[in-house]
Amino acid sequence: MVTTTALPRLMIAAPASGHGKTTVATGLMAALARTGLTISGHKVGPDYIDPGYHALATGRPGRNLDPHLVGEEQLVPLLLHGAAGADLAIIEGVMGLYDGQLGGDGFSSSAHVAEVTRTPVVLVVDISHASRSIAATVHGMTTWALRDGPGRPCSGADAADIVGLVLNKAGSDRHAGEVLRALGDRYPVLGVLRRDDGIEAPSRHLGLVPAAERTDAAAALERLAAQVAERIDLEAVVRLAKGAPDLVGDPWDPTAVLSGHHVSASSTTGDDHPVIAVAGGRAFTFSYAETTELLRAAGCDPIVFDPATDDSLPAGTRGVYLGGGFPELHAADLSGNDRLRTQLRAAIANGLPTVAECAGLLYLCRTVDGAEMVGAVPVEAAMAPQLTLAYRTATAAGENLLTTAGQVVTGHEFHRTHLLSSPGQAAWSFGEGLVDGVAGPNLHAAYLHTHWAGHPQLAARFAVAAHAAEPVALPPWSSPSRSSPSRSSPSRSSPSRSSPSRSSSPSRSSSLPRCGDALADPPHEPLRHHGDAETTPGLADFAVNVYDGPRPAWLEAALLAADPGRYPDATPARDAIAVRHGRSPDTVLPTAGAAEAFGLVARLRSWRCPVVVHPQFTEPDVALEGLPVQHVTLTAATGFRLDTSLVPAEADLVLIGNPTNPTGVRHRASALLELLAPGRLVVIDEAFLEDDRESLAGIARPGLLVIRSLTKLWTIPGIRAGYMTGDAETITALARRQTPWSVSAAAVAALIACTSAEASQEAGRRVARIARDREYLTGELARLGIEHIASTAPFVLARPGAGVHLALRRAGFAVRRADTFPGLDASWVRIAVREREPTAALVAALAALRPGT
Repeated sequence: MVTTTALPRLMIAAPASGHGKTTVATGLMAALARTGLTISGHKVGPDYIDPGYHALATGRPGRNLDPHLVGEEQLVPLLLHGAAGADLAIIEGVMGLYDGQLGGDGFSSSAHVAEVTRTPVVLVVDISHASRSIAATVHGMTTWALRDGPGRPCSGADAADIVGLVLNKAGSDRHAGEVLRALGDRYPVLGVLRRDDGIEAPSRHLGLVPAAERTDAAAALERLAAQVAERIDLEAVVRLAKGAPDLVGDPWDPTAVLSGHHVSASSTTGDDHPVIAVAGGRAFTFSYAETTELLRAAGCDPIVFDPATDDSLPAGTRGVYLGGGFPELHAADLSGNDRLRTQLRAAIANGLPTVAECAGLLYLCRTVDGAEMVGAVPVEAAMAPQLTLAYRTATAAGENLLTTAGQVVTGHEFHRTHLLSSPGQAAWSFGEGLVDGVAGPNLHAAYLHTHWAGHPQLAARFAVAAHAAEPVALPPWSSPSRSSPSRSSPSRSSPSRSSPSRSSSPSRSSSLPRCGDALADPPHEPLRHHGDAETTPGLADFAVNVYDGPRPAWLEAALLAADPGRYPDATPARDAIAVRHGRSPDTVLPTAGAAEAFGLVARLRSWRCPVVVHPQFTEPDVALEGLPVQHVTLTAATGFRLDTSLVPAEADLVLIGNPTNPTGVRHRASALLELLAPGRLVVIDEAFLEDDRESLAGIARPGLLVIRSLTKLWTIPGIRAGYMTGDAETITALARRQTPWSVSAAAVAALIACTSAEASQEAGRRVARIARDREYLTGELARLGIEHIASTAPFVLARPGAGVHLALRRAGFAVRRADTFPGLDASWVRIAVREREPTAALVAALAALRPGT
């Protein structure tokens, strides 16, 4: 039976590269998503970078449509699969509309994919260097068919279905008007964008800089979405997309395609789901979403780890997938993580099934431009004088982990490095004496990128090998319950004013408290227990996450100047916060700290299915008391990473911290955006996120609300100062429920002062100091063999064992008990980051409690 599916869709193409396809396509995705539509982003060709921007704009994985990589017959199934549940699909073209594989007469071009998928085209035209001549260019693009030869115009019946234009980089209204007059009424113009370098992504030697590597990506996207919404007729865009004909065919199904290779989740033994460690982080940003989907369908459990920051592979690892990216630009971080390099080198030598493409190959080499790497592939690599960019048809050089001898696949190369010698038995042969990579029974490492949706047998063989492999032994510095924790980057927030921890080692006199029943036994109301309850006088404070340095002089001055003799007006604070995050003022609400914000959210609606992701700050549970709150509990076995599939579909409220208190794990912004759904409010607590990396505070999406507070970094727990950002409708509704004058004059002064440029510079210094002190703390914990979670916050979640919390109190140190956080028990404690001297005293106390140290 033939299946037809209605999918509103458009392709964004251009006469040539550089006209602004990515800018317009990504801006349209973001602007349309802001209207409440669910948008699916796709990219013609093999490129990894543009889909990263699409994912940021849509909150869904970016997808590729490339006939060379997957075959013409897979284009419609993959489009339907990637757009499942979406209201509209936007496909970004590649190069010029009719430009494809060299010598292929337009094969794999935008026009080719538009023809196969029957997708209408919107043409983006850079008009910066012409005016009336633009009309001639557009006329040629609309009448020249894919199959026409040079100089052979056609009637237009077989030409690409160009349904609209976007004029880009107009120098002035007068300039744009001249172009519009030349075009006349023959070509519908959907909008005109002015020349604005501020919304263009920076370039690198392989193209654009990946979104995951840009700390300003979210803010830049928000500016772009606002410009597109203002200057392009979105209603006309939706109307044209709805005119696309129905698609004929079934969606691609990873389980179905693997069944022909006798591999599936159900064909595995019992509950055996081998962990596949998938490289992520800033050095490894290139991957196709279908790769992990195939691995899951084959019964594997892909878990992302960051080779730059995680000191061990995830627990239970039985296979490693190292995709593409820019290891040459992150060589120092990768090289500096010698623990992971040591573990991975030994695991591969012991037969761990490992697949490495391009960046992965470089990472496995001995060195890259002199920086020491893993050394599993015994060659050196270096930057090359020119870029290698080519489609390939490759033949397997022999039987190995992924292929049988003589097997033919299609792929592409995309790199500006080369190996300085031959590594051994090649993985691929390209003909004419060209070979690539190295391969054997348990290792396949090559420059060639393949799309496993086009060659599912590669995924099948890898999965079979992983099922047969033994788990990697955990290194001595890790622990059985630990997977690969956190993620990237330095810390974000902070700890307290004249804190006891700033003094030297505390007194051990007999007058020290012996820990009364409220701290030795579980609290009567564990969800209402906070770190300040631990800070008994006389104890060194490692329990409260407040920056342990003095407040800046400019903040002290602002607080002293606040006038307590007048009713406070939070409007100036609202405006300052709006400028700080590049938002309109009606999308910002100052609050009396995060606690008031959680209370306002609880009263916003009659929540039917509120969900709190734990372990997490417990104030949201307190605010929602009396409602049927569900907990989604993340575990140490997965590094406390967010699995969005665990959140029930019926949830109408989801609350999660980022980074999360008490784990310190920072979730990716793209993963958090996946939580958005019609009728659902997603609340992100960013109390400990101070560097804006993975922040959503500057993103305007229906159903997204971000809460921030000033307490921690600026050492002002006694001044309840915070704010929320969200869509205007939600912010207005929350403001109606806010008690008049709840934000004090001092809080208003603090909010204004702490959003200034001066504050931004000081915040950077504080975050850097916290990162240095945190590194010292975690290094000492590792030396003592104490399990801990890699943190990006001003605290570290550690597991020294049951009874240590109480024993430390008796030794003069207050750490935060963790058994009041859902999902944790008494073996865990949360340790605030402090300066080195008091931390050394705490470490000495911990060492005294551990046998053999």
